[in-house]
Amino acid sequence: MSISRRAIAALCLSLTVTAATAADAPPFSAAFGEQERVIHPELSPDGKHVVYIGPGPGVATIVHVVDVATGQSRPITYADGKPLRLVHCGWAANDRIVCTQFGIARDPTASVKLLPYSRVLAIDVDGKNVVPLGRRARGDALYGRQFDGEIIDWRSGEDGRLLMTRYYVPEVTTGKHTASSAEGYGVDLVDSRTSRATSVESPRPDVRYWADGRGTVRLMGRRETEAGGQLTSRTTYLYRTLDDKRWRVLVAAVESDDFQPVGVDTGADAAYVLKPLDGRAALYRISLDGTAKTELVFSHPEVDVEGVVTIGRQGRIIGASYATDKPHVEYFDPTYKALAAAFSRAVPHLPLVSFASADAEEKVLLISASSDDDPGHYYVYDKTARSVAELMLVRPPLRGAKLAKVRPVQYAASDGTRVPAYLTLPPGVESAKDLPAIVMPHGGPAARDTWGFDWLAQYFAVRGFAVLQPNFRGSAGYGSDWFVRNGFRSWPLAVGDVLDGGRWLVSEGIADPKRLGIVGWSYGGYAALQANVVDPTLFKAVVAIAPVTDLDMLKNESRGFTNQRLTFAFVGSGLHVEEGSPARHAERFTAPVLMFHGDMDLNVDIAESRAMDKALKAAGKSSELVTFAGLDHQLYDDAARADMLERAYQFLATR
Repeated sequence: MSISRRAIAALCLSLTVTAATAADAPPFSAAFGEQERVIHPELSPDGKHVVYIGPGPGVATIVHVVDVATGQSRPITYADGKPLRLVHCGWAANDRIVCTQFGIARDPTASVKLLPYSRVLAIDVDGKNVVPLGRRARGDALYGRQFDGEIIDWRSGEDGRLLMTRYYVPEVTTGKHTASSAEGYGVDLVDSRTSRATSVESPRPDVRYWADGRGTVRLMGRRETEAGGQLTSRTTYLYRTLDDKRWRVLVAAVESDDFQPVGVDTGADAAYVLKPLDGRAALYRISLDGTAKTELVFSHPEVDVEGVVTIGRQGRIIGASYATDKPHVEYFDPTYKALAAAFSRAVPHLPLVSFASADAEEKVLLISASSDDDPGHYYVYDKTARSVAELMLVRPPLRGAKLAKVRPVQYAASDGTRVPAYLTLPPGVESAKDLPAIVMPHGGPAARDTWGFDWLAQYFAVRGFAVLQPNFRGSAGYGSDWFVRNGFRSWPLAVGDVLDGGRWLVSEGIADPKRLGIVGWSYGGYAALQANVVDPTLFKAVVAIAPVTDLDMLKNESRGFTNQRLTFAFVGSGLHVEEGSPARHAERFTAPVLMFHGDMDLNVDIAESRAMDKALKAAGKSSELVTFAGLDHQLYDDAARADMLERAYQFLATR
């Protein structure tokens, strides 16, 4: 991270130049290719400023500070993205900001070619006095520190100190009496102005901590490991009462799907956790007063509870989130329930309302509001003045654009199961007939699509395509029966549902069967390719972005990492690996294939797309692979995304 004023000014100038160049590209692709301009906005403790991250030119990211009173925004620093990029910033005090950076390092000589790492730094609100907050590296450390850690309690924001997990690296001990053998994550109270720290929790390997928002660590999760440091799916959770520093066992050796802490609330003196109820995740409250009394807080008969909704610097829990055909919040706090309802009535065209941030006293709120055909706005609400003002747009290039409405639908799979999905028709089209169409399976596979703005689906809809996004079996959010064994181990069900989505578009008369394509990213790219192995005639063109193409290759990408055992178990072994790896069945393809992949992809190695491209060409099939140098799985680059969109559109439109 640099703090040079001249460098920042030059970066802002390059932003203008980049925007002017992008305008020469087709307007749809350039506008939709631009990333969100406001990422993780946070109000200062006094409610007078907002800090947020925005994309810069290329892979750069910029920290902006907005004056709430005037709405004026100014950049204060940036990361060039080579390899570090900014991912989150928050306030340690009214004049002090703490930012986390994430990067992927390449080492062609190592067994692990790509390695993720993070760094945490503090900076004044004017861009000066940059201080690293991670543990300082020593020359006698046994190895390099991969991750700095994370902020687990922002505290009041009065003195600039915060609770942070920090990674300790052991030191060489030969001939030394002062060398440290501490290893793993500890919790330190860190002064963001000086980086001076006081130990709060001693370092331990494979642990995670939860604090209560008032400076006290209340919950600890200790992952079980096997030989060689391989993580297992079992965790033991311990807690402490407010008046006792002893750790007590809350639940021992529990599977990750059976117990997921999502927050600690000091007001209730309790931990909130997700646990299964009738095959779906439900929200429970467990007392931390020594009784471990457990009570059900909220559940839904059709879908999983996704998590909790928090407010303020203390992370006070005010509700639970879940999604049926549309996202919902069950508010526990009557004040915020009434406020959310009132705000929804005030902006009925923006029904997705959430509380993004608050000042220390919860008198000033930053509110997000969006919809299926509006990317979103941020508003500042002053409780004292009872005033609301729009502060920022999420995607300024799309303001005023006529975008598409999204409709929840269901269709019948081949076995009669009703599959939930979202249908997006071109803007202004009410009754679709013989349209060019796309089936767009989501990534994950442990994920799901929800109703709201989706830049990729909207792009193709605006350019005239009907888009169907199926929540196929293997998707998360609908309970364990719907998840089955996950989208890889149960790929015949998942891919079968994707194929049935395409057949439904044709049978309903929505899609012209001669102009039906499939587009997917990550697991969605895998599903797009594998669908053409199962039924080579349904889709007439295939676009796969950063796709998995060989299940054994996917497993082997985890070698050298502590999650290797978990990845091998998740994907599994057996006949489904051979039959479910599209790169091994290139001869079955009849539709042309277009793939995109960044060469710094840590999620799915670019070698998988290269293997698929090679296999297709060897089989005499039509295949093109577009690679993006220096980009990771998400392709965080406006120009690269615009290029991808335009190439994909031209490819689909001419088939």
